[in-house]
Formats: sequence, structure tokens, C-alpha cells
Amino acid sequence: TIGKKTSKIHLSYSPVVSCLKRKNEARKLNHQEVVEEDKRLKLPSNWEAKKARLEYELIVDQKKKECAERGEDYNRVKLLEISAEDAERWERKKKKKNPDPGFSGYAEAQLRQYQRLTKQIKPDMANYERQREECGEDFHPTSNSLIHGTHVPSKESVDRMVDDVEKQIEKRSKYSRRRAYNDDADIDYINERNAKFNKKAERFYGKYTAEIKQNLERGTAV
Repeated sequence: TIGKKTSKIHLSYSPVVSCLKRKNEARKLNHQEVVEEDKRLKLPSNWEAKKARLEYELIVDQKKKECAERGEDYNRVKLLEISAEDAERWERKKKKKNPDPGFSGYAEAQLRQYQRLTKQIKPDMANYERQREECGEDFHPTSNSLIHGTHVPSKESVDRMVDDVEKQIEKRSKYSRRRAYNDDADIDYINERNAKFNKKAERFYGKYTAEIKQNLERGTAV
């Protein structure tokens, strides 16, 4: 009878022990998760991107070393591994890197126009060397040089400048948004700003005030 009682006690006690073990394991796991989450929160916001970038750089360095050992050019090997779809996607991303930001100010618009025009300039190195030989030390003028204002541009340069100016005028005339003036329209404004305000008011409230305006024009308003 004593053996039977002790076996019953062991059988009833073992589920309690296993439950406590699972509870302790769950508590340890929860504590570990809290610690890991706290570490992640203390990291910089761009840590994941930095980590991915560093891993990518390590892979690239390793591939460069392997190519150098085999006597191959890494850039050529890299191009062979790029698919047509990836190349097309990267080309689209390159085009999106320099989007048109629109008009933000006259100084910014002037700078963008200057950068666009300078990118189109193709230097004539033969003419550059010829002028350098002709001018000698005065090619890089100082305060004592008398070469300033003596340069006469060639006919080709003048024609090229005229063509470029005409292209600018033609392009500007296409994207101009200024509305043509209507001589038959009623003049109910004192300046251009007031005209824009009246058009906006007419667009929102014109259908409600049409009868009032007609009565005022006929002189029959109450």
C-alpha cells in the first residue's frame, strides 16, 4: 500500500514539474526577446541598410580578389552576370535620379538652364591648342595683359550660338502657359491678380450668383 501511494504522488507531481519547466523556459525566451528588441531599438534608424551595404561591399571585395587571382577583369565579369531585365531596370532608375523639380525660383531656374547648356558644349581641342600657341603667355591673362576684348569669334561659332538661341525661343513658346487675352470678355477686374481671383470665385459660386449679376446689369436688383 505504501508503494502504491508513493507512485501516485510521483505521478501527480511530474505534471507540475514539467509545467514549471515550460514556464521557466518561456520566461527565459521572453527575456531574450526583450533584450534583443532593446538592442535593435538602440541601433541607428538606417542600421539595416548600412549592414546590407557592408555585406555587399565584402562580397564585391571577395569577387575582385578572385578575379585578380584568375587574371580577369572584374568589371567585365560583373557585366556578364547582369541580366537584360536588371540592366533595363537600372537604366530606368538612372533616368529617375535627375527629375525635373519644377519652378522653385528664378535663381534655381537660371542655374539649371546654365548646367543644361554647358553639358551640350563640345570643346574644340584643335582650336584650343591653336589659340594657345598664338597667344603664348597671354593665353592665361593677368592684370597686365592686353588680350582682353581682342578675340573675334568664328562664323561657325556665331551660327551655332544663333541656332541655340532660336531653339530656346521655340521651346519656350511651346510650354508657355499664359492664356490669350479675350477682347470680348467683360472687364470686372482692376489688375491681373484680381482677374485670377474673380475667375476662381466664378468657378465656385458662379451658378449661385448668376441671377444676381443679371439683375445688377439690368438695374432691376432689389
